[in-house]
Amino acid sequence: MRKDRILWCCFLVVMTLTTGKGQTENNAGNFFGIINLERHQVTFNMLSPGLNYEIGITKNVSASGGLGLGYATYEEGYAVGLTLHTRLRYYHNFNRRLRKNRNVSGNSGNYFAAARSIFFSQVRLATNIDGPDDFNLGFYGTTYGVQRTYENGFNFNAELGVGYYLGDGVPNGYGPLFNFTFGWVATKRKSRTPTFD
Repeated sequence: MRKDRILWCCFLVVMTLTTGKGQTENNAGNFFGIINLERHQVTFNMLSPGLNYEIGITKNVSASGGLGLGYATYEEGYAVGLTLHTRLRYYHNFNRRLRKNRNVSGNSGNYFAAARSIFFSQVRLATNIDGPDDFNLGFYGTTYGVQRTYENGFNFNAELGVGYYLGDGVPNGYGPLFNFTFGWVATKRKSRTPTFD
């Protein structure tokens, strides 16, 4: 667990410094001003029933957390059930999307993320992993994702990653992570035509 915290802290520092350098060159007084990202975004997922909350931290960095159905697969097997997803996202293509006159509202962009997903034993629907009935499973790794929010509020998010599955009562191992959600953004979004201070 200590290695995971160090990895998360390093990722946050690197992303903040990278974001901060570009902003101090262009807009020194607005480092923590959220220009592209939504300050707060709540999404209700319909395909995989659940709820997601994302908060803008800096111009291109957000933190998100969500609860819904998830699927884990690694060397030991698979598990399907209630999952808590947390992400620290760095959106890398906002400026390019703006130059091409594309939508960035609703955090529409591509991102890299430090990812953690916890698959709980209490609401597990299926598994083929050998172990006690009450085992939990955690994913720690990185993902690459694409998120789009449309004018009517519909939203999709697809991400693919790789990382380490840490088992509580079952063996650990490496494996992929794929997550796809389709839902509706319940919070008010910024204008599709961004304005700059």
